[in-house]
Amino acid sequence: MTQAQAAPAAIPTDIPTEIPGDLEATLERYRSELTGYCYRMLGSTFEAEDAVQDTFLRAWRSFDRFEGRSAVRSWLYRIATNVCLDALNGRKRRERPIDMGPASSADRALPDPLSEEIWVEPIPDAAVVPAGGDPADVAVARESIRLAFVAALQHLPPKQRAVLILREVLRWRADEVAELLDTTVPSVNSALQRARATLSTKEFSDGDPIDPIDDEQQALLARYVDAFERYDMDALTALLHEDATWSMPPYDMWLQTHEDVVKWCLGPGIGCKGSRLIPTMANGRFAFGQYKPDPENGGLAPWSLQVVETSGDRISGIVFFLDTARFFPLFGLPLHLDS
Repeated sequence: MTQAQAAPAAIPTDIPTEIPGDLEATLERYRSELTGYCYRMLGSTFEAEDAVQDTFLRAWRSFDRFEGRSAVRSWLYRIATNVCLDALNGRKRRERPIDMGPASSADRALPDPLSEEIWVEPIPDAAVVPAGGDPADVAVARESIRLAFVAALQHLPPKQRAVLILREVLRWRADEVAELLDTTVPSVNSALQRARATLSTKEFSDGDPIDPIDDEQQALLARYVDAFERYDMDALTALLHEDATWSMPPYDMWLQTHEDVVKWCLGPGIGCKGSRLIPTMANGRFAFGQYKPDPENGGLAPWSLQVVETSGDRISGIVFFLDTARFFPLFGLPLHLDS
C-alpha cells in the first residue's frame, strides 16, 4: 500500500459531541483535490500533505462557526489557501535543475547536493488524480501537476499563484475567487492578467499529454526499460531527442547532449549498470523506481525515482530524484529488491 493510498492520518478523536459524527468522512472526500491544490501552490509533496492536514485541523476547530453560508468545498479551499499563504511567507521559490543555469558537461565533477527545500518535488498521481473520474478532469489534473508547470507557478507571487490555479486549473468564477480571497472581482482579474503575463515568459513544456493506455507511448517506454536495464547506450540514446534533458536533484547540474549522457552513464554513473526499473506514475507522467546492484548487501538497492517526459515518438527528458529514502515510501516502492 502506498503512502498516497494508505489510510490518512485521523482527525483528532476528541471532537465535541455537537459536531456531526461524519465530519471526518466529509473532510476526507476533499483530501485528493486539496492535496493537488496545495502541491501546486507549494511545489512540495510533503508540505502539501502537511497543509491539507492543517486545513482539516483548522476546519475541525472552527466548525462551530461554520454556519453553512458557503459550500463546504469553498470553505475548505479558503482555509487551505490561508495555510499555503502562511507557509509561503518569506520563502524562496522551488526550482528544477534545468531552471538554475546552463547544461553541464559530463566531465564536470559532481557538485555538492543542495538542500531539499530547493527543489520542486515529485508527487504520485494516485495522491491527486481522481480515480475513475471524468476523463476531462483527469486530463486537467495530470497536466496541471507537470513538474515544469509547477516550477513555473513558483515564479508567481503567492496570491497571484492562488488566483491562477483557482481560475485556470480549477475553473472557479472570478466572483468565487474574490469571495475566497476577500477581495474584488477587478482585483482578481488584474492578478490573473499579471500571472498570465509572467507565465508567458517561462518555458514550461515538458512533453506531450499522456494516456496510460496509449499503445505507442507504452511501446516507447517498454523500449526505454529494455535499453536502460541492458545498459545499451546506442539503444538508449536512440530513444532520446537530440535536446533531451537529464537531471538529478539534489544536484544542480544537468546534461543535454547524447555524448554527455553516454559519458555520464559509462563514467560516474557506471554503478547503474545492471539496474532494474519498477513502473509507477508521477506528476502526470510515466515514472520508474530505479534499483541498482548493491554489492554490500546483495540484491538491488534504491537509486532514483525517474520521471520520464515524452514528446512525439521519443523521450524529451528524464528527472532522476535521488532522495529515495523520502520518495520511495511515498510511491509504495520497496526499499530493497532481491536479485
